[in-house]
Amino acid sequence: MRLATFQSPSGARAALVASDETLVPVSGLIAGGPGDMLGVIDAGPGLWERLSAAAKTAKGGAPVRSAKLLAPIPRTRRNVLCVGWNYVEHFEEGKDMRPAGASQEMPSRPTFFTKQPNAVVGQGDMVWHSAPVSPQLDWEVELAAIIGATGRDIPESQALRHIFGYTVGNDVSVRDIQRDWHGGQWFKGKSFDTSCPLGPWIVTADEIGDAQNLKLQLRVNGVVKQDSSTKYMYFQLPKIIAELSVGMALEAGDVIMTGTPPGVGAARKPPEFLKVGDVMEAEIENIGVLRNPIGNGPSAE
Repeated sequence: MRLATFQSPSGARAALVASDETLVPVSGLIAGGPGDMLGVIDAGPGLWERLSAAAKTAKGGAPVRSAKLLAPIPRTRRNVLCVGWNYVEHFEEGKDMRPAGASQEMPSRPTFFTKQPNAVVGQGDMVWHSAPVSPQLDWEVELAAIIGATGRDIPESQALRHIFGYTVGNDVSVRDIQRDWHGGQWFKGKSFDTSCPLGPWIVTADEIGDAQNLKLQLRVNGVVKQDSSTKYMYFQLPKIIAELSVGMALEAGDVIMTGTPPGVGAARKPPEFLKVGDVMEAEIENIGVLRNPIGNGPSAE
């Protein structure tokens, strides 16, 4: 099933995306059901099964096309945990983006970083351009996994059981800051406000099936820039979850961005960066299209 967070007069609400492309609030389908997405996830498999059954006949809600969709997991509510260099071709194309003296061999363990809460935006929201601080704003389409069951020290053999579902992510990055500022630490260059679009909804893991065999694509103004498949991930989901959870609890509702394939702007010859007025479309098979325009942020007004 597909589950979305939308803006209602009373605030952010969780809804089932019905087969007639309308939004039916979870609290209306399930008597006494939770109103928000974290409540849905925290409620556990019993509620999920009831929702899945209700999805077979649900219809007649507000049309998706006229609703204001928010990020499926609203900002400030959970961690956004990210994996770097998780496609070999992207690692190879990124040699010029690495600090001088950095290793040119794929790491033996995943590279992790985070994005700060105010980076998160939803479907159709504007991504603020990084000018005047930097002109090097770049795109990265990524499969994002949503944790459904809290766990710590999770073995690889059990890891997929902890995933509630998947959404589309875009790890928007400011390349020169990522590369040159703060000793080569990535956090700042990947954590500008609005730099983490997520959406348009969550598709539950049971409907996705094999998450390691999904086509993913990124387009700028309709032109394809990235075109690959999750089957090319160097570290696959069980390894990522097992490594992240060592000594650290992954909480229900946490978002894990799993890395991007080749085709980013900074690696192109010559480099290409996003401009005000551009429109990014990040698409993943069996999930949907996440669309975000580039606009002037407060610092550029």
